[in-house]
Amino acid sequence: MSTVTDLKTPLLRRPPSSDSDVPEFILNIDNCSIPTNTQFESDQNPYGFLGSTRFDVPGSTTVDPFRNHTPRIEGVYEWVKVVLCVPIALIRLLLFGLCLLIGYVATKTALQGWKDKQNPMPKWRCRVMWITRMCTRGILFSFGYHWINRKGKPAPREIAPILVSNHVSYIDPIFYFYELFPTIVASESHDSMPFVGTIIRAMQVIYVNRFSHQSRKHAVNEIKRKASSDKFPRLLLFPEGTTTNGRSLINFQHGAFIPGYPIQPIVVRYPHVHFDQSWGHISLGKLMFRMFTQFHNFMEIEYLPIVSPSEFDKESAVRFAEKTGRAMARALNVVQTSHSFVDYLILSKAADSGQENPSLFVVEMAKIHQLYHLSSSDALDFLDRFLAMNPDSSGSVKFQDFSRVLRLKPCNLSQKMFEFIDVDKNGKVTFKEFLVGSAHILNQPLFRRACEAAFSESDSDQDYYISIQELGASLMPAMGSLSDDEVHGLFDLFDGDGDGRISNGDFVNCLQRNPLLIALFSSHFLHSDSDPNTSAGVLEETV
Repeated sequence: MSTVTDLKTPLLRRPPSSDSDVPEFILNIDNCSIPTNTQFESDQNPYGFLGSTRFDVPGSTTVDPFRNHTPRIEGVYEWVKVVLCVPIALIRLLLFGLCLLIGYVATKTALQGWKDKQNPMPKWRCRVMWITRMCTRGILFSFGYHWINRKGKPAPREIAPILVSNHVSYIDPIFYFYELFPTIVASESHDSMPFVGTIIRAMQVIYVNRFSHQSRKHAVNEIKRKASSDKFPRLLLFPEGTTTNGRSLINFQHGAFIPGYPIQPIVVRYPHVHFDQSWGHISLGKLMFRMFTQFHNFMEIEYLPIVSPSEFDKESAVRFAEKTGRAMARALNVVQTSHSFVDYLILSKAADSGQENPSLFVVEMAKIHQLYHLSSSDALDFLDRFLAMNPDSSGSVKFQDFSRVLRLKPCNLSQKMFEFIDVDKNGKVTFKEFLVGSAHILNQPLFRRACEAAFSESDSDQDYYISIQELGASLMPAMGSLSDDEVHGLFDLFDGDGDGRISNGDFVNCLQRNPLLIALFSSHFLHSDSDPNTSAGVLEETV
């Protein structure tokens, strides 16, 4: 591979078989130079060639909206109560099973032979579902909800076709099924759940895959269609997208607010002293056992005044959601944080990996998405790589584990890459620093073009693939001499399909999944005769 001396030469070549009249797309790099030596030992920002500067990590709140505050039975009173309630719990369990069985049979009867599910459920089938609704009240009774306090009333369906509620426990949807029998929006995974899948199908559920843009779009269209017709039941959505401990609201998803219909908010509370009924970070079996072994569980429902969108809000689901969130937060006397349902997924994955304190990995994903437009799936992918670095009990990783997972040789450049995301300068990197640093690089305007240019420069024989020899030669100016094992490690990381060669797709995909690695190719964009503070080049696409 020849040394790059003129970065104004085309970096993307036309395949040899191309016809001369086919437009040729060329990436040019102008004014792109940073002082460099063969071994990259500059003290400059390793991502300065992208125009990147140092970044700040958004501050974190001390609120943990997913924490159940009584995950264990503690205190003499609680242990005595559990012992005394065990016989009662057995009776409650029998009542629960009987109600569930009767309700399931009634629901199967109501659904039998019903094929036209795009239209409202016929009235006779709805009457059969009353049996299931009464059984649902029996289920609530078996869980210790002998009476439920209500404040306010649900508005007529023609005035407020959409209801939204905070989500604290699996008890919430059971109550709403009994009280309102609404159409709900639920994850596709719920359809396969025993008993539950059958019952929610009778509610003419709208399924959504939150990781699929097409599925979310379809769900919004279904919400609009059903909300616009009085023949369908009213719609109920939990805009938080997951359960919290009820001590705060988290960021709202916007599906309920995009249609622009008036919305009636509902808030649910579970007052308690000894037993937190929230389905936070606690197993379902443990939570059910604790409910069965209480003398009584308290639940309060408050129907709030209708929130109608202004003309401006109709054009902005975000503002409508914020207005509704403020009304609910005031009623609950809590704050609304920038956490999202993705934070709960992060928390769960960290816990499943055996982390001592999984709440340390929560990043307030709504704020990160707002700043960097990072998708949920990308955030979870970054978490997988961070967890592979074996975080310590403080949820942080050191340079050795960072470089091991990214297959980096310990050298000046890899140290600078680590120091770049070590915002606190304490020799450790948290998941939030790793995530925000990666997103910051990924979000640089020149990042994609730099990936393409780096591939072109590394492909020295111009066959549109990078061999292991070409990769080693391409990395040498930045990292110095590499052993065979070190080159093989990086080659395997880039060779996503494992075919023994790195295609353009492999190369770009690897850098998108590991954007910090773009620094390994920085020497291709550097010269020895320019000011490092003006190093960012302009990548132009010409025809």
